[in-house]
Amino acid sequence: MELILALGIGVLAGSGVWLLLRPRTFQVIIGLSLLSYAVNLFIVAMGRLKLGAPPLLEHGTAGDPANYADPVPQALVLTAIVIGFATTALFLVVLLASRGLTGTDHVEGREPGS
Repeated sequence: MELILALGIGVLAGSGVWLLLRPRTFQVIIGLSLLSYAVNLFIVAMGRLKLGAPPLLEHGTAGDPANYADPVPQALVLTAIVIGFATTALFLVVLLASRGLTGTDHVEGREPGS
């Protein structure tokens, strides 16, 4: 499970960085989104992966915290997803307005295809 998670984080981060280096604005926005997904997965993974464990303590018993996932990283990632969605929507609106004014979505100073 850890190997699949590590590969997923690596592929998302690598794809995000590659898209960040592209000359078109839309590709940069998608790259930022992929990079934020990689960071979110990493933060969730730091909260411990526990398979087959109950999510809640049983009533009347003292539970060992090592057997349960940490809820703080999960709450942080949930907040990051909401903020990331709103930021991406804002970037897309700015992209559409910029394209309407200039007629292109190239990043200024870069040649297409380079």
